[in-house]
Amino acid sequence: MPDTAQAGRQGGDISPRVNRLTLTDFRNYSSLSLDLEPGAVVFTGENGAGKTNLLEALSFLTPGRGLRRATYGEVARDGGDGGFAIHAEIEGPFGECSIGTGTTGAGDSDAGRRVRINGAPAKSAEALLEWLRVTWITPSMDGLFTGSSGDRRRFVDRLVLAIDPSHGQRALDYEKAMRGRNRLLTENSRDARWFEAIETQMAETGTAIAAARAELVRLLTAMVARLPNDTPFPQADVVLAGSLEEAIGHRPAVDIEEEFRRRLAEGRERDRAAGRTLDGPHRSDLLVRHRPKNMPAELCSTGEQKALLVGIILSHARLCGEVSGLVPILLLDEIAAHLDAGRRAALFSILEELGCQVFMTGTEPALFSALRGHAQFLAVDHGRVSADTA
Repeated sequence: MPDTAQAGRQGGDISPRVNRLTLTDFRNYSSLSLDLEPGAVVFTGENGAGKTNLLEALSFLTPGRGLRRATYGEVARDGGDGGFAIHAEIEGPFGECSIGTGTTGAGDSDAGRRVRINGAPAKSAEALLEWLRVTWITPSMDGLFTGSSGDRRRFVDRLVLAIDPSHGQRALDYEKAMRGRNRLLTENSRDARWFEAIETQMAETGTAIAAARAELVRLLTAMVARLPNDTPFPQADVVLAGSLEEAIGHRPAVDIEEEFRRRLAEGRERDRAAGRTLDGPHRSDLLVRHRPKNMPAELCSTGEQKALLVGIILSHARLCGEVSGLVPILLLDEIAAHLDAGRRAALFSILEELGCQVFMTGTEPALFSALRGHAQFLAVDHGRVSADTA
């Protein structure tokens, strides 16, 4: 398995792509096997036919619970044995690879999914990031800039993970430590030694999380600055709001850690009254502005917010290619329906320039007519997928 740092130096010209996708008992698919082409793949069909389910299956080729954040029991097909399986044959700069992931049954669904790479068990899903990166836009993200800060944090952390595969483990370690601290608070524990040990771990991992987020924003800002001023996907100013993130780059990391540890210690009684930890990177937020209009994203029109989001994802894809040597596979659910004709044409052109494999869904094939002859069109009909040659 390639080392990520070495991968960025030695990767070839082939962007990661899925050549074959096989599903067993996943959502509405009892059994499905698809041969997929590089470049653009368009799934069309009526609402509820299973288009998004195919994107969701592809999103399980990266760590996490997929683009819907569903439990593993929820993605297992009704009427099956409670488990599911996803198998993908992929090809990229480091050669060919076989990936298998899923759960074995109802008893396994809540414990986590298993991952096999080239037939061998992987220690964790993070091993997938050595072979490919996957990012997505879904209709539920249309309210990203007006919704909860938690959604924006998850969005940022997913972008960080595609650049820095260690970020996922840091986040898990921090969450575990914070749950331990919250348990001590709710149990009204006064054991100073336990608090000190947990808070020291939270300070270390929390500062590392904030530093990774800040680095992502720095790199993304530089990438966005390279966009032309007249791009149909406007330049976005992205800023992290959070005490740790704001301190990164202005003070030594060891000082930031110590300050955070001190705040946690001094805030125990306040947090005990609240029943949870009120300070840390789990409270941070992402602030986005429409640069040409100098307007907060949440005050922009729905179309402008969509264009900002697409612009961020496209800039991030370019960034991934430069930093890791792995241009992400993009999953764009119902993307064309909310873009005008000019922006659709610009999007298709940029995707071709990126050279990545991209999966798009839509109810109307006409929205993708400009891609005829340049993309693979597949018709989805309630558990069946066939070539659309219309």
